[in-house]
Amino acid sequence: MDFRDSICFGVAGNFAHHLEQAGELEDFKDIVTVEADAPKGIFPFYLPHSDSFLGSYPISSATLTLPNDDDAQVEPEIVLSCEITYDKNKKVISLLPKAFSTFNDCTIRKEGAKKISHKKSWGDDSKGISTKWIEIDRFENGGVMDHYHLCSYLLRDGVLHEYGVDAPLLGYGYFYEKLINWLVDKLNTQKDFGPLEDMSMHLKNSNYPTTALVSIGATAYAPFGESHYLQSGDEIFVVAYDARVDDGSINESETKVVLHQTVK
Repeated sequence: MDFRDSICFGVAGNFAHHLEQAGELEDFKDIVTVEADAPKGIFPFYLPHSDSFLGSYPISSATLTLPNDDDAQVEPEIVLSCEITYDKNKKVISLLPKAFSTFNDCTIRKEGAKKISHKKSWGDDSKGISTKWIEIDRFENGGVMDHYHLCSYLLRDGVLHEYGVDAPLLGYGYFYEKLINWLVDKLNTQKDFGPLEDMSMHLKNSNYPTTALVSIGATAYAPFGESHYLQSGDEIFVVAYDARVDDGSINESETKVVLHQTVK
């Protein structure tokens, strides 16, 4: 699937402990949320038709190119392919998830970045997405995603390390209807403040795309993932599996989704 005509954005702080481990809590100190466990906001990582760095299509299913002078970590996530509907005033009125996959929202770790997006996209092959997608029957309790888990690994020097903890998708802070309602609100109301950006302006400047790629938040890190940055030659695996019929190994199966990237 190609998302060059889609707005691509992610959710910050939708899994317990991730922001603390990533050293990003300070970035959001002035962001007020309606609930203590609410995500902090959304951020773009690709904008169609943009002349800025966010107009460079960053997504690859096979390779990850490291930034030139900064450390980077895998951010293992679930990503949704969605349809966007607007009203006559170009306000978003619905966001409909159609399918899900695994995603690497790879992120630069550096102090002083003014916007989240400045740490999220640095050119070609700076993000990762699996080639396999699972159709969503309904994005609510009782749907296909109820029993899925997300886990991730890094293969370095022949040793496979757990990178992100194995977590049920129902462990996301905001999920299903609560997540969709929150996303629609943020697309319409989030302004340029602190590390966040005006998303309604981005939609306008992108000619109001009718599709979106939405990464819904990174899991907490396992000890190895928290303390190790990526190196050339590493192999990344982000796995989503149905816990009723499968396990969190990197082996392919009919119901499993595996992203496999080699770091350059």
